[in-house]
Amino acid sequence: MLALDRQRRYYCYIGISDMRKGFNPLSGMVRSELGQDPISGDIFIFFNRRRTQLKLLSCEQDGFAVYYKCLEKGTYDLPKSDENPMSAAILQCILSGISIKDIKHRKRHAQSNVNVNK
Repeated sequence: MLALDRQRRYYCYIGISDMRKGFNPLSGMVRSELGQDPISGDIFIFFNRRRTQLKLLSCEQDGFAVYYKCLEKGTYDLPKSDENPMSAAILQCILSGISIKDIKHRKRHAQSNVNVNK
């Protein structure tokens, strides 16, 4: 089962992918096109030409897993090429059909590492 969490990184291949490719060819694309290690535990996203299908490649503890999704209507929104790695929230928006071009991120407080020893 696929779980999207903040601990993983999500890399999107912006080019066109052949959806007939399996584990080994997709792993090769991760190395050659994205310059990443496919066994790192990160998730790699591939789209077909019409953006109606996607594959997610993940290396889990006991081997590779591929998640494949085909839309009956509509298309997937592609992230910008400079958004690698993307957040799990952005990937969830893509999978849910939310236009990521219209998303506005509001400022949030980020807790800093403050030394409280006095």
